[in-house]
This record gives sequence, structure tokens and C-alpha cells, in this order.
Amino acid sequence: MNPKQVFLYVLLFGAAGLLLFMYLQVWIEEQHTGRIERKREQKGTSEWQPVQSLQHASRMVTTGRIQEHITNQNSEVHMPEDLKKKRGNLLNLGGPARVLKKNSHSQGEDGAPQSSTDNSKETHQVAKPQAFQKPIEMTWPLNKGSVQGNNKWKKADATQEKRQSFLREFCKKHGGVNDPKSSLFHIVSRVYVEDKHRTLYCEVPKAGCSNWKRVLMVLNGLASSAYNISHDTVHYGKHLKTLDSFDLKGIDMRLKAYTKVVFVRDPMERLVSAFRDKFEHPNSYYHPVFGKAIIKKYRPNAIAEALNNGSGVKFKEFVYYLLDAHRPVGMDIHWERVSKLCHPCLINYNFIGKFETLEEDANYFLQLIGAPKELKFPNFKDRHSSDERTSAQVVRQYLKNLTRAERQRLYDFYHLDYLMFNYTTRHL
Repeated sequence: MNPKQVFLYVLLFGAAGLLLFMYLQVWIEEQHTGRIERKREQKGTSEWQPVQSLQHASRMVTTGRIQEHITNQNSEVHMPEDLKKKRGNLLNLGGPARVLKKNSHSQGEDGAPQSSTDNSKETHQVAKPQAFQKPIEMTWPLNKGSVQGNNKWKKADATQEKRQSFLREFCKKHGGVNDPKSSLFHIVSRVYVEDKHRTLYCEVPKAGCSNWKRVLMVLNGLASSAYNISHDTVHYGKHLKTLDSFDLKGIDMRLKAYTKVVFVRDPMERLVSAFRDKFEHPNSYYHPVFGKAIIKKYRPNAIAEALNNGSGVKFKEFVYYLLDAHRPVGMDIHWERVSKLCHPCLINYNFIGKFETLEEDANYFLQLIGAPKELKFPNFKDRHSSDERTSAQVVRQYLKNLTRAERQRLYDFYHLDYLMFNYTTRHL
């Protein structure tokens, strides 16, 4: 046999071996696929499986799981039928549930805003969501007797009972005001955690939040005094954790065992305060992002300089933007409603403070959680300290440039905050 014949035989055997190998590979894959399909048919499941447990849910939570997770063994909250009809059945009962992945946000007082709307990516899956039946359990982890016996705090304690009772009654009557599409991680994304004193604080910008963050840092042992912490350290230092940084087990434990506090403010005063802070002073973020868009859409014949730098937004233009269903830019936490920031009908707050009685409420709360006696709530204004504080009189000066219809629409926009926290429409 000559070399050419040997080479030809080797080539033919090699080709035959390759074809045999390819055939066997296809046959094995078909057998494997068939076994998978048979298992799926036996289990009756599809490729998209619902979340089975809190432990394995990671950052994906169905609406039904959120609603199941948010429970209370004491008080039940129902959504009345008339509210269901009015809002087009907000809970979408019987419809497809959504799996919402956490979309993290970060912002300081001046930085890129933490959007108050959830821009999470959505994936549909077939599951029947439950109605929001009960708020997260309110467990007061403290012995209040030591402060209740002090005459100094009797009035503050009575005020707390009144505020909490008022909010509970509101939520009992209108329990469906929350967005059922929000993920649990979004719901708690504004809640700051202080583990040492087992405290959860929901941040409401323009209601003393900077000083509250200073207090939390002192409680955490991160600073010796609230007066020595700069504004940038408070908002950009990232020394404090938010509740959404924990897993579901950690969130659940803290919601049940920690003291939950929120501080609110008259909606109109908070709105005017935010406008003055962000648009009447130089700002490297709010002017080019919000200011330029507002001037472009709501100011006829705007000059090139205003369009280029976004400075000089007028309060009336700002209100037009706020009330526009098709805003050129999104919402911002500094003027977003407390009902959407802190979800007070889902998270049952143990303590409701008000900006109007800030120092008294804050120092009473510090007593309740067993804070060091020397720690007092700071009363300084750390930004634009030379400006007059935003008071009822200042608010009236801004609102007088609006028509009565525009003022009414502004009140309608914040009506839930007015109702939840028993504020009167004194500026209308």
C-alpha cells in the first residue's frame, strides 16, 4: 500500500468519526431537553416562576409578596368600595402581578435627586396579588413609663397619641391610597437605619432632615456632636444606611422591632422652602436640570441666557411644572408628597413629629429612645443662614402671585398630606 492510499484511508475514517460524534451530541441534547420538558409538565410550571420565599427573593418581589409581607396583627385597613371605583381599582385585583427590581438612587441635598417615582424594570408573571389589608406591625420597643411620669412630657405624649390616632383612622378609611406597583425596597428607600438605638427615620426633605441625619450620626457613634458635622458630610458622606440596603429578612426584623419616626411639615411651607433653596440660590444641579427645562416650557419668549443656565425660575413657573401631568423633568424628593416618600399607611410610625414643633418633638423622641442626655436636637439653619426662615407669612407672599384656581390645584396635589397629618388649608 503506497503512502497516498494510507493517507486517503485515514482521511475517510476521520470524516466518518467526526460525523458519528456530531450525531451522538445531537441525540444526547435531545434526550436532555426531553427530560427537562417532562419535569416542567409534571410540576405544571413555566419558565417564569413566582417568588417562593422571602429568603430567596433577593431584590425581586411580587406585589402579592409585598402585600403579604406588610402585615399587622392588630388593626385591619380596608379600601372602601367607593374609593376602588373612583381610582379604577388601584390594586388591580386578579390581574398580572409585577416583579419589580430595586432601582437604587442616591442624592445629597444638592446632588442629583432621588426620584420619588419608581423607575424599576418590570417583568410580568402570572400571580394573583392580595389586597393591602394591614400595615406593617407597630411594635414600640421601649418602656415609656420613665418619660410619661414626667409632667414636662405629658403634653407631648398626648399630642403623639392624637396624631397617631388621626393617621390610623385616615388609613383605615382610605387604606388603598398607596401605589401597589411599588416594590418593598422602594417603599423603604427613604428610611434611615440607626441600629444602636434601634431607630428608623424616614427622611422628609425640608422638614429638618439635615439635622436629623446629624443626630443619627451621633447616635451611631460616628460623631461626638451634631454641631460639628458639615452639610456635605451629612448628605454626601454615606455614613448612614437606608433600610433598602438590607435583605428582606433584615428589613422585616427592623420594621417589626425598631422605633419608626417621621417628621412632616405644612405642605405649602415645605414647597416654598424647597423652591427658595433650589432656585433662588446658585445651584449646579437644579438650575441646569430643572431650571432650563421649566423656563423652556413655561416662559414665553425666554431670553437665551435664561435658557442656557436655567437661573431665575419664577415661583409661578415652578408651580406650572409641578402641576403639569407631562412634566419636562421628573419629580424630586424635595417637593414630593410625604405620602409617596414615607408611605405612612403601610409603615405604621411609632412617632409623628412636626416641623412646627420640631425641637420639642425631637427632644421628646430622643428621651424615648434612651439617647445620651447631653444630646439635644440642633436648632441651627446650616444653609443660607442669613435668609429669613420660610414661615406662614413668607408663604403668603409667594402664593399671592397665583390665581385662586392655581392655589386650589396646588392644594389638591398635596391633599393626602393635608389629610394624613391634619394640616389646615390656611393659605387657601
